Amino acid sequence: MSTLLSLRNLVVRRGSRPVLNGVSLDVRDGERVIIRGGIGVGKSTLLMAALGLVDHISGDIVLMDYPCSAEADFVKARKDIGLLFQDPDDQLIGPTVLEDVEFGPLNLGWTPERAHRAADDALTQVGIEELAERPVHELSGGEKRLVALAGLLAMSPRLLLLDEPTASLDESTASRILAILSETRLPMLIATHDPICIEALSTRSVYLRNGQTSLD
Repeated sequence: MSTLLSLRNLVVRRGSRPVLNGVSLDVRDGERVIIRGGIGVGKSTLLMAALGLVDHISGDIVLMDYPCSAEADFVKARKDIGLLFQDPDDQLIGPTVLEDVEFGPLNLGWTPERAHRAADDALTQVGIEELAERPVHELSGGEKRLVALAGLLAMSPRLLLLDEPTASLDESTASRILAILSETRLPMLIATHDPICIEALSTRSVYLRNGQTSLD
């Protein structure tokens, strides 16, 4: 079973305070690993640091067999990894749903035709093809989360990093998100405290406390 993400003794500080203080964690192909912990313990920071979106002071990060330290290293690995932000407004940038979902594939260098096909397929996969021409700013919070997820799936990722994927959603939309994620069969690293999400997706979980991970 190949290792897709490996963190060793990762240290991240916010000012003088260590948020992550020696975190070690692996995600292997076929796994869906849950990061549990209270509010403010650094779950979101861990996801961001794993992709080089937050600087780390020390420690080792290996993504898709690439040892990553400089930004150029992370750029090579990020094309295979999809990050779902907790707030979809931090993620959506296209004027319409279709244009937003096409953005990621185009950014990977795909042709417009290939990007358009991938976006159409992803919108169908999450069941929102009827929203394709809707302006993003007119969408509900749940619809925005679905569009953000479609944008990740359109890029054919090998690994998903999900930050509270069911937070602030009604029961119906949360169930829909979990069903879509389960059906993808993709490996995942998921920051959540939602017991329904944990039950639906987890193959194992770790607990983040005092800046370190331990078995849950």
